Amino acid sequence: MKKLDLYILKKFLGTYFFILVLFLGIVIVFDLVEKIDDFMESKAPLKAVVFDYYMNMLPYYANMFSPLLVFISVIFFTSKMAGRTEIIAILSSGVSFRRLMYPYFLGATVIAIMSYLLGSSVIPIANRTRIDFENTYVKSRKETGLSDIHMQVSQGVFVYLRRYYSFRESGDGFNIEKYDGKKLVSRLSAKTIDYDSINSRWNLYDYKEWNFADDGITHTTTSGVKTDSVINMLPSDFKKERKSFEMQTSTELEHHITELRERNIGNTEEFEIELRKRQATPFAAFILTLIGVSLSSRKTRGGMGIYMAIGLVLSFTFILFLTLSTTFAVSGSMSPLLAVWLPNIVFGVIGCVLYRKAPK
Repeated sequence: MKKLDLYILKKFLGTYFFILVLFLGIVIVFDLVEKIDDFMESKAPLKAVVFDYYMNMLPYYANMFSPLLVFISVIFFTSKMAGRTEIIAILSSGVSFRRLMYPYFLGATVIAIMSYLLGSSVIPIANRTRIDFENTYVKSRKETGLSDIHMQVSQGVFVYLRRYYSFRESGDGFNIEKYDGKKLVSRLSAKTIDYDSINSRWNLYDYKEWNFADDGITHTTTSGVKTDSVINMLPSDFKKERKSFEMQTSTELEHHITELRERNIGNTEEFEIELRKRQATPFAAFILTLIGVSLSSRKTRGGMGIYMAIGLVLSFTFILFLTLSTTFAVSGSMSPLLAVWLPNIVFGVIGCVLYRKAPK
C-alpha cells in the first residue's frame, strides 16, 4: 500500500465510523423519546435499559443502515477531495481511475466483513436479549398458533393438526399416520392433545387407533379417554414466535431450514430470505462504493450538495427495492435467492455504467 492508499482508506473508514456514531446517537434519542413512557410504566431497571436493550439494539441498526452510511461516507469525503482538486491531481500524476478504486474497495471489504460477522452471529445473539427485554418491559409477547398443520415427523410418519394454541401448548383435531412405502400401517386420532413438558410426552384425549393388516383393509381398533405418546415433535414446531428467525445465527438458521424442509412444516420463505439477506447485504458495500466514487469524483460548481441529494435518493431506492422484492418472495411470487440479490444485480449494473463514464 502506498501513502495515497492509506490516505484514502483513513478518510473512508474515518468518515464511515464518524457518521455511524452520529446516526446511532440519533437513533437512541428518537427511540428513547418514543419508549420512555413504557420504561417508566413497566419500571424497567436503568441497567437493563442501557445494557440489555440499547447495547444490543445498536448493532442491529448499524448493520441495517450500513449500505446507506457507506454511500453517504464515500460521497461526502470524495466530493470534498474533488472540490480541492485532489482527484484531478491524483489522476494527472498517472494514477488510473481503476487504480484509484483500490483503497475504496479495501475499505468496502473491511465494512463488508464487519457486516457479515454482525449479521451472521453477533446480532442474532444480541437480539435474544433485546427481544426478551421488549417482551418484558415494552410490549406483550406476540406469539400465535397455527392452523391446518401438515408435517412429516419421521420417515413415513405424518401428522395433521387442525389447530394449535401456543399459549396453552395444546391443539385439537389431531391425526398421525404411519406408512410403509405407500401402504398405511396405522392411524391414531385424538380430539385434543397437550404437551407434558416434565415427561416430554404428548397427552391424547378421546383417542382412537387403527392398526391395519398386510392387506390394508383388515384392521383392529382401540380407543380410550386418555393416553400418552412419544412423538417426534415439539410445541415450538407449531409456533410463529415474533422475529424468531432474527434470534438464530446463520448456522442455526441453515439447520432450521433443512429441518423444516425434511419435515414439510409450512413455508420456509421468511427464514430463507433472512439467511440470503445476511449473505447479500455485505456485497452492497462494494456496489454503493462504486456508485459513490463514480458520482462524486468530478469537481462541480454545486459542490457536494447535489451528490448528497443523489446519494440519498439512490440509497433509499436501494432499500425500498430490497423491501419490495422480499415482499414478493414472502408471498411466493419470487424465489428468496433472487429477491435479495436482485437489488445488488440492478444497482451493480448501474454502478458499472457510471464507472465506465466517470473517467471521461
